Amino acid sequence: MVLGMNLNPSDGHVMGYDEGWADDDDIGDEESALLKDYLNQTVWDMPVKYIAIARHQRGLLDAVKVFVFKNGDQSLSQRFKDMDPGRDIVTVGGPIYGYTAPGVHNLADDPVFGVGGDLAFNWGYGNNGCRIVLTGGYLVTCGCE
Repeated sequence: MVLGMNLNPSDGHVMGYDEGWADDDDIGDEESALLKDYLNQTVWDMPVKYIAIARHQRGLLDAVKVFVFKNGDQSLSQRFKDMDPGRDIVTVGGPIYGYTAPGVHNLADDPVFGVGGDLAFNWGYGNNGCRIVLTGGYLVTCGCE
């Protein structure tokens, strides 16, 4: 398994809806990959069949979910650049694996680990949006039934 991206909303770096995801640039370095925003462009450009989404505190795992993509021939870069129209449900069958470490708090409020369903990418609505959502959560004007 290879790390493609890590997001840290408190590291001072901006990874907004339009920044970082589709710029074709590396972000951060391997030494601080689990502490700060990180994107490995080499991994980001590789075709992938599976994706693992992990929640961690300074590199210590809280929870993880693994999903299988509907189309295993696309890279993450291609998937996140595909924003017209976006709202693409990219996995099928929900998580194929999940783990929660003992004693983890606040999972019910977590937008990934507090709901079920499949992953959807580039869920724009109005002048807002989310890059990664789960179909089991509240999706504005979903139309995906």
